Amino acid sequence: MPVNKNAQFRYQVLDRCFSDFRRKYDIDELLEIVNNRLRDLCGEDSTIKMRQLRDDISAIRKMLPDGLYLDPFPLEGKKCYYRYSEPDCSIFKNELSVEEVQKLRSTIDMLGHYRGTPGNAWLEEVISNLEYRFGIKSNQENVVAFEQNERLKGLEYLSQVIDAAINHTPLDICYKTYMGSEVTSTLHPYHVRQYNNRWFLFGHDEAFGGLVNRALDRVLRIAKADVLFRPNTEIDFSHFFDDIVGVSVPGDEVEKETVVLRFSEARFPYVTSKPIHPSQKVLSEEEHTISLEVKPTRELEQQIFSFGPDVEVLAPETFRAQIGNKFEETYKKYSMQIVRT
Repeated sequence: MPVNKNAQFRYQVLDRCFSDFRRKYDIDELLEIVNNRLRDLCGEDSTIKMRQLRDDISAIRKMLPDGLYLDPFPLEGKKCYYRYSEPDCSIFKNELSVEEVQKLRSTIDMLGHYRGTPGNAWLEEVISNLEYRFGIKSNQENVVAFEQNERLKGLEYLSQVIDAAINHTPLDICYKTYMGSEVTSTLHPYHVRQYNNRWFLFGHDEAFGGLVNRALDRVLRIAKADVLFRPNTEIDFSHFFDDIVGVSVPGDEVEKETVVLRFSEARFPYVTSKPIHPSQKVLSEEEHTISLEVKPTRELEQQIFSFGPDVEVLAPETFRAQIGNKFEETYKKYSMQIVRT
């Protein structure tokens, strides 16, 4: 790393310490912090000695604007700590505050869990740039974990479809349907969404003549299409999924309904602490009932089935009958198995 960039990096780390009024950094702590950051981002050979640190402090003093001072303040014994005369000040324009740095570190830590996944080389570059730009390394302790399906197919296409949606690049997509047949069509990508650990691409399909979604784990091949991009002028994806659970958006012919669910006493606290949908409301604490204002979808059905015998659909009647029939079919399968054994 060039010397000037290395020095700039050290100044950023020190600048953040001097503006942090929640801690008192003595000279030894400052040296340790700077060297730890340098080791993380630049390697062991980039560490500095105490003399260089004192030179850095002197250099920062010369950069301070009028009215801002950097002085040592006495600690116990002969030690002293270094701090700016005003909190949350910085020698860097538009620099992050200490609190913002902490939030950014947490964000980098979360993003870091996706490092190394297929197709995510772009994410590695983003994280590395953030780490160097702000002198922040993700937490080395394993304190945050995300549920990931590392064997999920299609992740190698994720960066490509995101890039295509951003840059308005039509795609020729070869897709394997649930029935097992292969279909190739031209799709104009608009939106990429994750649900239930799967990724979905939404866009206008020329063969279908309207909006479709394609699960990336069913994509076989992707190539750039030699056609003009058809821009999205109708759908606001920030609200497109408001009335559903999942990613399967029904047509306008499907009305939004009030779905009422009753849960067992043991399951009810779980559902209220982790709502099924943003519209969820508690109807009765005593009867353990909630309501959802949604359009019924297969993903909502899957959510209900995941609760097993702990849930009962009370309304609407058509949806109750639909779920009841499927539970009855499942019961018959298990009953037949018991008879055979």
